[in-house]
Amino acid sequence: MHPVTPTATTFHPATRSLPRLTAYGTGLALFALIALHIALTFGQHGISNDEWVQHTYGRLLLDYYASGLTDMSAFHYKDLYLYGGLFDLIAAALERVLPMNVWDMRHLLSAAFGFAGMVAVYRLARHLLDDTAACIAVALLMLTGAWSGALFTHTKDIPFAACMAWVTWYTTLIVARLPAPPLGLVLKLGMAIGFAFGLRVGAVFGIMVLGLGVLASMALVDGNWRARLAHLGRSLRALLPAMPVALALIALFWPWAAQAPGNLIKALTTFSHVTFAIQTVLDGQVMAITEVPRSYLPIYLAVRLPELALAGLVAALGMALSAALAGPRHTWRTQLPWLTVILAALLPLALAIATRPALYNGIRHFTFLLPPLAVIAAAGLHALWRHTRGSGSLVAAFSALCLIGALDPLVALARLHPYHYVNYNRLAGGFEAAVAGRWEADYWSDGVREATGLLRDHLKGTTRPAAPWQVAVCADPVEADAWLGPEFVITRDWVSADFFISTTHMDCDSVLAGRVIGQVAREGLPLTILKDRRMLTAEQRRLLR
Repeated sequence: MHPVTPTATTFHPATRSLPRLTAYGTGLALFALIALHIALTFGQHGISNDEWVQHTYGRLLLDYYASGLTDMSAFHYKDLYLYGGLFDLIAAALERVLPMNVWDMRHLLSAAFGFAGMVAVYRLARHLLDDTAACIAVALLMLTGAWSGALFTHTKDIPFAACMAWVTWYTTLIVARLPAPPLGLVLKLGMAIGFAFGLRVGAVFGIMVLGLGVLASMALVDGNWRARLAHLGRSLRALLPAMPVALALIALFWPWAAQAPGNLIKALTTFSHVTFAIQTVLDGQVMAITEVPRSYLPIYLAVRLPELALAGLVAALGMALSAALAGPRHTWRTQLPWLTVILAALLPLALAIATRPALYNGIRHFTFLLPPLAVIAAAGLHALWRHTRGSGSLVAAFSALCLIGALDPLVALARLHPYHYVNYNRLAGGFEAAVAGRWEADYWSDGVREATGLLRDHLKGTTRPAAPWQVAVCADPVEADAWLGPEFVITRDWVSADFFISTTHMDCDSVLAGRVIGQVAREGLPLTILKDRRMLTAEQRRLLR
């Protein structure tokens, strides 16, 4: 019996495309720039639509533990008990000790999770390829607005994606070492899986990838079926220590899941059939989230990823096909580490296409696909670069194309700052097409914070009325209330509102009339509108739709 051994190969023998020290230094510089970006910009973002309820859930979980497990309020608060509370529990604990704005703290914490996820991506790409490819993978992630712009405000999606990146990293190492992986790796995998489940039940995808990796390892063992079954048995026994570690962390961060044996299954089945009375948009077509076509997620991935990443994915597909056609059994063994990365990217996508769940906000719920896709795209670009090395003119041409492919989204992101997450590639028509209604734009109402500043500035020097100004917000009330002073009150009676703050997403700004006194705009296109309604008559104040 010949177990699969660890390898640092991809679709070709691994090489070092830059001097190791130089490439390693480039990686350090890249992460230093990312850390600087996080430190300088985390305080520029608004509160996301779900953030208040998520943070309340974290506070209730903290109360549950502080009460000696007697305060059960967390398990009756909306439907939040169906989620793990890892991030929100940490945020609620930090709120009690850190002297800073709680929302800025949450955004910094979310970015810290994302930073850790990028470390996992770097290590994975370096293990499979080299330091240069690792830098490419991380750079591709940061050039993707759906990742770099989501770092701060997607406080459920980014931490989950980061934990899943670590699950993929440890799974890749372990599958290549079956049937006898080191105990330390197995325990670390258990921790990563426990943390991922501590955020979302979607961590089940990590279990699926691990299971398929174990079966693939068994299938590649030389010998008869008895030898393969023996390999499988040894592999499963070796992985058993991960289970208690994962279960303990799940119980800690998602206590509801541990209260009954079937709760995990209940959460999984609930989310697979979730429905809300909201709409989404796909290439200009508005539809209910339960009616999205099977192509919804693939199309959104295609228009969200930068063109450079798409080119890398196409190149990687070509390499994979050539390896599959030309590879003997030994070659399949050396490619086994790539199986987990490919499955991490494609298995959830394939299941979403097959089952057609309710989807909205583009790829938000599938942000965890971006790290493995970045590694695969980096492999494709890395291979193309290697194939050009024999010709100086080809190297120059390829380098120029890559530079243009990187600068184009980088400039777009700079112009949209800090609202990177509304960026789309040129295939989609760019940011302009999103604002025009072809794609989901500022669905998290990130621009509301900036708009409240515009409102305060507009009223400077104005005599304060006896009663506070009433402000209607097309978003969760806290998204504006957190940044407005006591001279304002958020009202749910929109008709009586003195001012109206609204994202332009899904045309919510057209619901109420008023004189536009400010707007949060990028590239001359409005993301958030601020209207003064004080001069309107009763007839003019009514809802327009």
